[in-house]
Amino acid sequence: MFVFAQQPSLANQYVAELRDVSIQKDRLRFRRNLERLGELMAYEISRTLPYQNVSVNTSLGVADTQVLRQQPVLATILRAGLPFHQGFTNYFDQAENAFAGAYRGYTPGGDDAFEIEMDYIVSPDLSGKTLILCDPMLATGRSLEKVYHALLRYGIPAQTHIAAVLASPEGVHHVQTQLPQCHLWLGAIDDHLNEHFYIVPGLGDAGDLAYGQKV
Repeated sequence: MFVFAQQPSLANQYVAELRDVSIQKDRLRFRRNLERLGELMAYEISRTLPYQNVSVNTSLGVADTQVLRQQPVLATILRAGLPFHQGFTNYFDQAENAFAGAYRGYTPGGDDAFEIEMDYIVSPDLSGKTLILCDPMLATGRSLEKVYHALLRYGIPAQTHIAAVLASPEGVHHVQTQLPQCHLWLGAIDDHLNEHFYIVPGLGDAGDLAYGQKV
């Protein structure tokens, strides 16, 4: 598990701006900060992937370098994940992409009683590939788990990386317990989940802050 907040970097500034209630009023800046964090995480993840040696012809000779052996598949959960996912596509610009529509389906019990509903999923073949599954908020971890297992119908990836901007200790424990084969990349781990299963101190509803309130 890699947590950006455990060392000084620009990632901490972007996370701070995402949390700040005065800066949050600027939706464009909120989306851009999610995108920037996606870019930073994409770079860090890229350092762990397999590479191959190639030779490139220049106008003056031949240069030897390394390039990715295989492009990853980038997956995200609609809608809050879109700007975060964009940051990953900015860096892995030749990658294939997968998308899932997953959300909390509330029961008559209220906010403290919900099931994860999923009504949309599309993906390329994942067999033997690197899967990067990104979602800004790792709260309970249940939506990420459900989407991951749903993606397996498209093939078993060689390795899976899960990226989130903010996580709760409960969500981290859930993912590490239920998906121990996955690598975790987090902006920060917050204090706890409240009685409605929202991350505290968190930042609020990332989807609403990025795109406006839903009804």
